[in-house]
Amino acid sequence: MLVSTLFFFFLFYYFKNGYNIKKIVKKEIYKTNDKKFVRLFLGGIMEIFFIIILGLVIGSFLNVCIYRIASEKSIVFPASHCTKCGYELRKVDLIPVVSYIFLKGKCRNCNEKISIQYPMIEVLNAILYLLIYFKFGFTLNLFKFCLFISLLIVIGMIDLQTKYVYNSTIIFGVIFGVLFALLNSSESGVIQLDYILGAFIGFGVIYFIVLLTQGMGKGDIDISFICGLFLGERGIIVTLFLAIVLCGVVALVILFLNLKDKKDEIAFGPYLAIGATVACLYGSTLENIYLSMF
Repeated sequence: MLVSTLFFFFLFYYFKNGYNIKKIVKKEIYKTNDKKFVRLFLGGIMEIFFIIILGLVIGSFLNVCIYRIASEKSIVFPASHCTKCGYELRKVDLIPVVSYIFLKGKCRNCNEKISIQYPMIEVLNAILYLLIYFKFGFTLNLFKFCLFISLLIVIGMIDLQTKYVYNSTIIFGVIFGVLFALLNSSESGVIQLDYILGAFIGFGVIYFIVLLTQGMGKGDIDISFICGLFLGERGIIVTLFLAIVLCGVVALVILFLNLKDKKDEIAFGPYLAIGATVACLYGSTLENIYLSMF
């Protein structure tokens, strides 16, 4: 689908500029301006292909992290295997999405059903990587926010499944959040206090809510701190607003449909993850929409 779209875009460019199939066949494409366009076009395709593959491969690893961190196991050893029969997966079984389709969602050895979560996380991660690439291009922020988004997927999924936030994910986020803040400061030549302020706003707001209501866990404070460290002052404000509104709406729907009891816990981490993802990709747009209303 993607390749077809790019191909038609390529044809559209030439027809729009007065070209026809015969001229293309006659290698008019190799004129100076066309050479530059082709290099840029093919380079863009290769970059997009690389980002998609990277997103799928990292997404596959995120599934390992989600399962093993929640089970308090090593994410490195042992090798990937079926959680029921212990069958060690072949290399071909590790190909993201394709292996799931080829195996029809079942273990090759024992036919145990494989959760649909695995290909969904892989595809989701690839899509988000692509959106980040379209927004930031091949810059430092591409790698910064790809890592951040992947971390949010792991934290959000574990919190959704266990109602618990693990220290290992928080420590990882703090280390790389500080590292990227320093790299951004080095790149701009100015100390980026915005990220420090964002971290403390995220920490302070959720901490204050926890003290007042006891309606959130301490892990939510840590997640909010990391979000502020990566997104800065304005980004964390957008994140918190979206997370609180979205969680409130979902809670009302759940109560209205009697899906849960009033005393049942609702994990807030996934909503922080969603809010931070939207803030990362569309925060500036949402700010402009909000400001245009006044």
